Amino acid sequence: MPANKPLIVRIALFSVVVVMVQFDTLVVSVVFQLPALAKSTSMKIHPRGFVASLVLLLSVVRPLQAEVLFHIYAPSPDEKKVLVVRATKAEGGLSLQKVQDVEIGFPVSTITRHPSKPVLYVAPPSGGEGQARGALLGLKMDGTADVPVPFNFQHPSAYLKVDRSEKFLMSADYGSGCVDVYSMDDAGLALKLASTTNEGRKLAHCIATTPDNQFAYVSYVKETNAIFQYRLDAASGKLSALAPHNAEPPAGTGPRHMAFHPTKPILYFSNEQHLGVSAYNVHPNGQLSVRQIVDCLPKDQPKDGISSSDIVTTPDGKYLFAGIRGHTKPSDYISRYRIEPSGDLVFLGLTPSDKIPWGFAFSPDAQFLLVTAFEGATLTAFKVTTDGNLTPAGSLAWGKKISSITTR
Repeated sequence: MPANKPLIVRIALFSVVVVMVQFDTLVVSVVFQLPALAKSTSMKIHPRGFVASLVLLLSVVRPLQAEVLFHIYAPSPDEKKVLVVRATKAEGGLSLQKVQDVEIGFPVSTITRHPSKPVLYVAPPSGGEGQARGALLGLKMDGTADVPVPFNFQHPSAYLKVDRSEKFLMSADYGSGCVDVYSMDDAGLALKLASTTNEGRKLAHCIATTPDNQFAYVSYVKETNAIFQYRLDAASGKLSALAPHNAEPPAGTGPRHMAFHPTKPILYFSNEQHLGVSAYNVHPNGQLSVRQIVDCLPKDQPKDGISSSDIVTTPDGKYLFAGIRGHTKPSDYISRYRIEPSGDLVFLGLTPSDKIPWGFAFSPDAQFLLVTAFEGATLTAFKVTTDGNLTPAGSLAWGKKISSITTR
């Protein structure tokens, strides 16, 4: 065999691998198969040349591989599915690609994830007592979902949240106003109803616990306009009303969703009716008191047909974002706020969004804000800049009426 033939063969072999390779494991497989290939073809393998070629191969292949940053999960009630979207790096932002449709078989609209386990929980927008069909989904190593495990919730759910101890799944039902708490095992599975709280008020929209997990708050919008305050029994999951029970939000604010300051005893609410954000002090006894109300639209601007939606704070405690939905008007925005060192808010401005921005979620590194448009039928990624601005960084067309998302 001519002296240059082994090198030619190696180059040809590696060229094929460059085209086909998707993971480093494939390269390893080629390495182990080369001796057998050489023996069967009488091909000479020069160790130094082989190592040099392998280093060259990896230097070429690695940049060509799309780096998967995270996944987005969203229930689609019309399609009766959970959609799985892969986010990869792209020039100037993110590339969003739907990689899986998980058949659920019945409508689900609300989703949350376990904070530390690869488990998702999805709940329906409607259903009879004890017959509100939802599901649990385990996640695979590649971010896709396993076969869903059906679970009947006690009531439908507008909002799901795992408590800070990771022992309970909590749910607020918009239609009945009931709050359900489910116990779960260490794996985040084996849900069992632990307690139900019925205040006789409808329009419950969110539930969350304090960072120390001692207290829980449930917000009610529109005419109910309330924030009910509870002590959480860490052993049983039972909620006990504080006295006074209602934090008495100012009339017409309609506290919808909530987000805690990452380090200070301050709780922020998106005001569904007042169109802005309210800040509350969280006192050591669990009681809330109004700290600040910040409008995001001029006071003299008509606000009928417009309402607020989701709310998030950046993990570094510098910025807050909340949705503005123009149901009957072209007023679809993400309102932006700077969080001062004191915890007070300063309104920064409005970022246009697709029609009816509803559900928000940060990427795991909080560099991007993911927003789902309920009527616009899109998922949009916004880059969070260092000055609190939001710049479009990627978009994906998907179905309408998707209102809840989570990332992992």
